[in-house]
Amino acid sequence: MRFNILTLFPEMFTPLFTSMTGRAAEKGLLSFHVVNIRDFSTDKHSKADDYPFGGGQGMVMLPQPAFDALRSVEAEKTRVIYLSPRGRKLDRALAEELAREEEITLFCGHYEGLDQRVIDTWHMEEVSIGDYILTGGELAAMVLADTVSRMVPGVLAGEASAFDESIYSGLLEYPQYSQPREFEGLGVPEVLLSGNHKMIHLWRYEQSLMLTAERRPDLFEQYVKNHGELSKDERKVLEKVVGCCKIPV
Repeated sequence: MRFNILTLFPEMFTPLFTSMTGRAAEKGLLSFHVVNIRDFSTDKHSKADDYPFGGGQGMVMLPQPAFDALRSVEAEKTRVIYLSPRGRKLDRALAEELAREEEITLFCGHYEGLDQRVIDTWHMEEVSIGDYILTGGELAAMVLADTVSRMVPGVLAGEASAFDESIYSGLLEYPQYSQPREFEGLGVPEVLLSGNHKMIHLWRYEQSLMLTAERRPDLFEQYVKNHGELSKDERKVLEKVVGCCKIPV
């Protein structure tokens, strides 16, 4: 899968060439083509922004460098995403959708935004990673690229599925422990050392339920109402955690 990333600050994208995404790129599973929008400015000072018509604070990214940068990657042949706080929120459904594309183009906004003519002409889909404001779209683009990359077949080494993890299962992840068995007087829950895989599974399930109920009651309520088929033992654990909650199990 190829990511075209158009930005005023290409040096910010070093993390994509390391760790999991970097290894996947070396294997040819992913490709990151980072383009400096400023290189396409026809201004002698490589200007890529100016004051907004109608007044107001801040600067707006200009259409000319943006148009030419988009043409350079033949963005018209790809799905074009503009990282914007007013866009559709990035979630599992959208990430899965994007992971099925062979190539996508990510445009990183900056300053007060991008000239609307660019957004309209290039049929950009506006996507947000959350209800907060960043200095620019670069961090959001990296979040999107990382999230989508995990769903590309072969990227996660030895994984059962990218969707088995944490929030995609409907619950937050249970606590994890590793060596040593005891550290500075702190031990590991005995059930994890028992070798009883059924009991370990039920303990982890209960921990996930309790963490979700405590930290994300919205997710917990949704899970209780819409959970799939459960074993007899799993149902007992769920009923125990629900306790006095007035949510039908």
